[in-house]
Amino acid sequence: MTDIAVIILTYNEESNIAQALESVQGWSRQVFLLDSYSTDRTLEIAGRYPCTIVQNRFENYSKQRNFALEHLPIVSEWVFFLDADEWIPPELREEISTLIASNPPENGFFVKWRLFWMGRWIRRGYYPTWILRLFRFGKARCEDRSINEHLVVEGGTGYLKNDFIHEDHKGVTDWVAKHNGYATREASELLIRSSSDLQIDVRLWGTQAERKRWLRYRLWNNLPPLVRPFLYFVYRYVFRGGFLDGKAAFVYHFLQGLWFPMLIDIKYLEMKYGRENQAEVINV
Repeated sequence: MTDIAVIILTYNEESNIAQALESVQGWSRQVFLLDSYSTDRTLEIAGRYPCTIVQNRFENYSKQRNFALEHLPIVSEWVFFLDADEWIPPELREEISTLIASNPPENGFFVKWRLFWMGRWIRRGYYPTWILRLFRFGKARCEDRSINEHLVVEGGTGYLKNDFIHEDHKGVTDWVAKHNGYATREASELLIRSSSDLQIDVRLWGTQAERKRWLRYRLWNNLPPLVRPFLYFVYRYVFRGGFLDGKAAFVYHFLQGLWFPMLIDIKYLEMKYGRENQAEVINV
């Protein structure tokens, strides 16, 4: 087996967990399922696989990931964070195994995230999205953010060739409910920027994540709320060719590239006005 610990965060993932676990069985030295007290059949299904199940109350993804790194009995040299609605294809497993066997000098690696939506790979508009998911144990922690969190690695990083797959089987109703919660967290981040020292760098010429953070702070946050979601949708769907991927892509880009950021702005304005009104009452 490959000397790697795969950590999967779960909460009511009965539709997805078998897919994730199947993709790492017989390959990874350790598999951990960190569950947030699921009420569906997630644990029943996971119990059919050789994995270690631990439960912890969910506060946000950053704290949950750091809890995993601090409290799970990890003995593998490498760690891969895999979401419950994701899976690792054979090509990526082989690439990672070969990489680890070579004892690379880097302590972390970015991997391309490939999205399947309504059974179709959404190729344009966002791809490739690079996410740091593979790292040496003890050499990375998650930055303290309530949403859109990233791992901060001590030392050098590299890039892998093959993709890992996001393929959620829950359906659009669950997606909307989940992103409604995400929108609340994103709106809060717009009001209060985290003051934690553990943050990824904000650089235009850095990694993709650092560049996106720079664009958020320097450009996006300075655009008018309720207007910027339309600009972003046009950028993704038109200028980045999202329209070339058919009906499924239109649905995805409309929901994720227009509806979701619009909902964030609406909640942000609601929070902002509520805070201003509260301040006026206190001053009176």
